[in-house]
Amino acid sequence: MPRRGSGSLFVAAAACVALAACADGTVTPGPDELVEVDLARPWTTATVAEVGGSPAMVERGIDRARTNHRMRSLLVARNGRLVVEEYFGGARANTLHDARSVTKSVVSALTGIALERGDIKTLDDPVADYLGSLVPDLDPDKGAITIRQLLTMTSGLEWDETGGFGSYIEWIRSDDPLGYVLARPFAAPPGEEFNYNSAAVHLLGVVVQQATGSELPTLARSTLFDPMGISRSPWEPLGNGFWNGGAGLDLRPRDMLRFGQLFLQRGSSGGRQLIPADWVGVSTAARFDWRFDLGALRGISYGYLWWVVSEPGDPLYFAWGHAGQYVIVVPDLFLVVVATNDWVGVGEDGGARRYERLTMDILVQDIIPAFR
Repeated sequence: MPRRGSGSLFVAAAACVALAACADGTVTPGPDELVEVDLARPWTTATVAEVGGSPAMVERGIDRARTNHRMRSLLVARNGRLVVEEYFGGARANTLHDARSVTKSVVSALTGIALERGDIKTLDDPVADYLGSLVPDLDPDKGAITIRQLLTMTSGLEWDETGGFGSYIEWIRSDDPLGYVLARPFAAPPGEEFNYNSAAVHLLGVVVQQATGSELPTLARSTLFDPMGISRSPWEPLGNGFWNGGAGLDLRPRDMLRFGQLFLQRGSSGGRQLIPADWVGVSTAARFDWRFDLGALRGISYGYLWWVVSEPGDPLYFAWGHAGQYVIVVPDLFLVVVATNDWVGVGEDGGARRYERLTMDILVQDIIPAFR
């Protein structure tokens, strides 16, 4: 049976937190205000009750999480304080986790940074402007695909990633991942139809590398991870100096929480604007009229490599990785939630969508409502 890790915060004594707060002279924030924290510093902890949450609802969610044999972590921060930290199945706080497509939301942030710095001129630039001599025989129609179209999964390239496999497996096993995606025929005119395509985000990562002159891991460390105190972030290499922008990043759950908290703080940490504040807004706004549901979560759409729920209630946005890797930001509640699952072999164990739904239901029915 999954169990809580030894680092469980939920049962921490409230008196210890109160004494620590008094000792350093800090003022405890109220539950209805956003307090910006320096993410390079260790997380400050608190109890669920101290930040205005319902311990009973959180405990119910943790109990449900224990019944999911693939669940590995559940973390919650409110007002910049870590109030829930649970590990399952032998995972620990220092366990690196394959974040899968949460990587895409990191690439989105790096794109916004490159745009702000002027390395990328506009989101409507064609990729040909940045591929240059890297792909000398680039098909002009493929070269006309824009950065915005890659951000919104509307490249038009033929692709089927149903269940997290399909075209992805063929692509990741190819000797030339960049050439593979650029050789795909068009299934629709660019900019017209949403079609989830991890390789197209890898193409975006290549564009960002070419524009900035920095490899993705180096760029991420210098602009995001080092300033946030994230010291471990291995990234899957795909050869020729490029890295898997679609699903290649490993992070510890606490560091995934830092990434979500940075977005909650509109890109600011420790007095530095790491991500442009306007990019946080535009990248997490719905770009489509369509909506779909995932278990108990209703009305999901898509932004710039973020999933978005903008319906009445508690609007939220989230990074979503295969088989239930989530970084969820609920701005109105000053809340960030991280959940991870073991995805290896999930195809023979009910499929990825089963665990995506199971996990999301816990978060939507128990964890998030606990802080309303």
